[in-house]
Amino acid sequence: MWRLSHALAASPSKAGYVSAKHGVLGLVRTLALEGAEVGIAATAVCPAFVRTPLAERQVEERGLDAVIERHAVKRMLEPSEVADLVAFLLGPSGRGITGVPVPIDLGWTAA
Repeated sequence: MWRLSHALAASPSKAGYVSAKHGVLGLVRTLALEGAEVGIAATAVCPAFVRTPLAERQVEERGLDAVIERHAVKRMLEPSEVADLVAFLLGPSGRGITGVPVPIDLGWTAA
């Protein structure tokens, strides 16, 4: 899973990574416009650090405090939290959400 929160905010020394994430958000917006006529929605779920094997390795290398430094809520997201958001977006309550980023980032992009 990408840390798509970088589609909404930048970090120093990550020009290529941040640019790529901004590109993904542009793609989602374009897909939403192109798919609207046939009922296709496209939404960018933008998580901060999610407890995955990759993130756990980063915690081992850098320490938890360094990994979640930008999180307002000082913890990592659980995969189930992201899955719950995706289930909401795919369900009837999410039908009107398309072409936008949906942050689930523990306040990462609030600063």
